[in-house]
Amino acid sequence: MKALHKLTPRSPNSHSLFFHISSRFLNTPNPKPTLDEPSSAYYDDLIAAAGRNRDYAALHTLLNKRVRDGFFNTNNTFNFISTDLSLLPDLSRTLARLDKGFARKSAYDAVISRLSRLHRTDEALTLAAEMIRGGFGANACTFHPILNALTKKKKMEEAWRVMDLMRENQIWPDLMAYNNFLTGYCFAGDLTSAAGLLTRMAEDGLRADSRTYDALVLGACRAGKVEGALVVLRRMEDEGVPALYSTHAHVIGGLLGLGYYAQAVEFVMVFAGRDKGLDTENFGLLASRLINSKSFDKAMFVLEEMRKMGLKLSDKLKGFYDLRTKE
Repeated sequence: MKALHKLTPRSPNSHSLFFHISSRFLNTPNPKPTLDEPSSAYYDDLIAAAGRNRDYAALHTLLNKRVRDGFFNTNNTFNFISTDLSLLPDLSRTLARLDKGFARKSAYDAVISRLSRLHRTDEALTLAAEMIRGGFGANACTFHPILNALTKKKKMEEAWRVMDLMRENQIWPDLMAYNNFLTGYCFAGDLTSAAGLLTRMAEDGLRADSRTYDALVLGACRAGKVEGALVVLRRMEDEGVPALYSTHAHVIGGLLGLGYYAQAVEFVMVFAGRDKGLDTENFGLLASRLINSKSFDKAMFVLEEMRKMGLKLSDKLKGFYDLRTKE
């Protein structure tokens, strides 16, 4: 594993806007008490109740009011549509009448995101098309959850048709849009398509970020090409792109999957001491995988290193360590 030895650690560099909005809360017949300082969760509850009751006038007022009070929509704001998609036509008409700008766009984006998580991408695309027709600010971010849902399901042709739709409407795919495809190809081990996509990204003037490289490392490991994954990791080092915790996890899993237990330990040791959070994740994952593969001596070595470094052991790892030390 020559590439592993090239990953010598570098010394870490030794190197608020807080705002409060106070306003009287919306007077409604809702049984909950009026709050001087409403929260996002409280608005979500009120919106859910209005949605379930099909009270679109209240829904309209609440969606506008929460933005005026400084509370963004959350992943839970439109949960009420999950069990009743028949609400969508009236909900769409309500969204179209919201205040121009952020209030309207963010509400549309949140509903599209919710539908995408439900794998209702046709309905999500219908809403996106309404945004485009109405001039409601549809952009690449609007389509990210749709692309994510499609590529996760390996529906790559459908996802590319969405990209075509974006381009037809002068919505240019950004790095995150491409990263969805890259992750999909790499998860499937399709490195040929991934390589072609990287070329296309470069032609569009997009530069790889941490998630781009994470997908490449994942793809190399799933294809059994851990040497290639280490080369990618080294390139990240050279370009100053920070690696995600998951990027390290891909390499550890790839090495162990090929039976390279000693090299997996060496890999983790190479990066030790830079980031306590990363160390806890790397050493903990490695120890757990070694235990599962019955490599108890190597697991104990890793756990001893964790104790020396003052890293926290999970209850399971601590139980294993205590049991082995008593033997």
